[in-house]
Amino acid sequence: MFNHQIKENSLENKVILVTGAGSGIGRQAALTYAQLGATVILLGRTVEKLESVYDEILAKGYPEAAIVPLDMKGASKQNYIDMANTIIDQFGKLDGALLNASVLGELTPFSTIHEQIFDDVMQINVKAQFLLSQALIPVMLKSSTPSLVFTSSGVGNKGRAYWGAYSMSKFATEGMMELIADEYDNTNLRTNAINPGATKTPMRTKAYPAEDQDTLAKPLDIMPLYVYLMSDDSSSINGKVIKAQ
Repeated sequence: MFNHQIKENSLENKVILVTGAGSGIGRQAALTYAQLGATVILLGRTVEKLESVYDEILAKGYPEAAIVPLDMKGASKQNYIDMANTIIDQFGKLDGALLNASVLGELTPFSTIHEQIFDDVMQINVKAQFLLSQALIPVMLKSSTPSLVFTSSGVGNKGRAYWGAYSMSKFATEGMMELIADEYDNTNLRTNAINPGATKTPMRTKAYPAEDQDTLAKPLDIMPLYVYLMSDDSSSINGKVIKAQ
């Protein structure tokens, strides 16, 4: 899977939702999925960023994308249910969902984690993923080979000093992924998580402002795994946390 050969049109006729699609890894994943023939649903907080991705997809002649502006910090359970119903009405199914949107919060000693920062990180990184997954799974089960992909981190399976709420949220993400994977193991739904590793993104820059960005992998470099988990080639992979690098 690490050397997965991306095949032209390997995602043709698939409908794939990408959260955090306006920048970083989410943006690149959305563009890559569209290039390979998928109709991509772009979910993010900033309309201008989503429109930029939409315009690029359209300009390159890929299947026309859809835009869902949604702020996960304030979205309700009903917002996600309404979105799932819209997906059914417009597309009839959902073949894949890349749950990529996350926030870093603050890197700080455990004893000084601010309660509001903790709440915000857990709301976006955990509760929103939980509510979104609950809403999407019934739609995904209408597909023959649906793939639900969470985003984890190296600090999501081994605690690291000062990574605070973000680290705790990624432990929760991996637990949620494993729970869903086990519950739906005898269905057509497969659920996995990607640890993207050190990648040149705005979040990485915030966490490591003094780091030489030129030494990092670019989002495009790690796309083989993102494509693999959305393609039918990975139909037997379930309940795994996989490193992209």
